[in-house]
Amino acid sequence: MKIIKSKDFTAPKAWGAIQIANMNGITTRLHWTDKPYKWHTNDGEEVFVVLEGQIVMQYKENGKVFSEKLNVGDIFYANSGLEHIASPIGEARILVVEKDGSV
Repeated sequence: MKIIKSKDFTAPKAWGAIQIANMNGITTRLHWTDKPYKWHTNDGEEVFVVLEGQIVMQYKENGKVFSEKLNVGDIFYANSGLEHIASPIGEARILVVEKDGSV
C-alpha cells in the first residue's frame, strides 16, 4: 500500500521520477520536471496525465509536427512508434503509464 502526495514530489533533476507500480511489465511513474524531454519514440503505448502545471506536447504524424497544450487533468495517449516531445511551461508533475524500460 502506498499513498503519494504528488504536489509534494520534486526531483533533483528534470524528468526525475518515483515508481508507483510495476504491474506485469507496465510501469506507473510520477515525474517532476521543469525542462523539456527529448524527441523520442516509445517501443510501446504510453499514457501521459498532467497532474500539475502545463505541458506543450508536440508529436509527428505523416511527416508533420503538431502541437497541443495540455492542462491539469488532460491525458495524452501515444501509440507505439509515435515520435513526440513534452515541454513543460514552468514546473509540472506528470503521471506516466508505459511498458517497463521505455525511453
